[in-house]
Amino acid sequence: MKTIKLGTSSLEVPVIAVGCMRINGLDKSEAERFVQTSLEAGANFFDHADIYGGGTCEEIFADAVHMSDDVREKLILQSKCGIRNGQFDFSKEHILHSVDGILKRLRTDYLDVLLLHRPDALVEPHEVAEAFDRLESSGKVRHFGVSNQNPMQIQLLKKAVKQPIVANQLQLSITNANMISNGVNVNMTVDSSINRDGSVLDFCRLHDITIQPWSPFQYGFFEGVFLGNEKFPELNKAIDEVAAKYDVSNTTIAMAWLLRHPAQMQPVTGTMNTERLLDCIKASEVQLTREEWYAIYRAAGNILP
Repeated sequence: MKTIKLGTSSLEVPVIAVGCMRINGLDKSEAERFVQTSLEAGANFFDHADIYGGGTCEEIFADAVHMSDDVREKLILQSKCGIRNGQFDFSKEHILHSVDGILKRLRTDYLDVLLLHRPDALVEPHEVAEAFDRLESSGKVRHFGVSNQNPMQIQLLKKAVKQPIVANQLQLSITNANMISNGVNVNMTVDSSINRDGSVLDFCRLHDITIQPWSPFQYGFFEGVFLGNEKFPELNKAIDEVAAKYDVSNTTIAMAWLLRHPAQMQPVTGTMNTERLLDCIKASEVQLTREEWYAIYRAAGNILP
């Protein structure tokens, strides 16, 4: 498994993060097999959130990995907080309370990474800063990041927060690639030229913030996967042709498409199927050519000016 540095930190992480949002859909033996498969393949970075399964996903993971001090040293754990009961909450009290709950459920003393989950319209940067300072000084969280935030929101946080923002988790896939397309279609009048995210891709590259694409196989907003979907015949044809060339699955090529981007992203898987997980991990061994990358990009309906 190839690795990258997470943001400006010294933390070396696998290029594929294992998402645990659906682990509560597995029984005990399936969850154990899933986690063990990940670790054996070198995928020891696990992404959580306090809202996944209402917290049960973190508990199930801790049981599945047979959490202990020795096991914990082999893991890189990330979780997110800030979504609660139909609202967003980045208050100091909520962040601190959430982290205590996360640590309890994961049966660990610390998180390697904490992300703020979905922007809070009522955020007070100084409260976030106070929470981060307390979490860092207590050793409960080692690195900090955000999720679904644009450049100005990050800059606003940085007005008060002294810790580096090492990651930004954003929706990105071949079919949900506006953050790429608006940069390709600069000064054009087509829909894909509309800058909906404040140039977040370029911002993160400029400031060494690792982008963590979520839902890398989804189209729309959880409308379904594009792989093998009759709605995307040209895209699947292009992906399948490249997959045949490299003798890998279409899953591997769709993931390799993200990894080919020079931003050095860390995609987050969503599957609980061990075979598909291994196909995702295999993408770290595939380097698409420029021609292959653009062929897949255009086959998804993305246009070039």
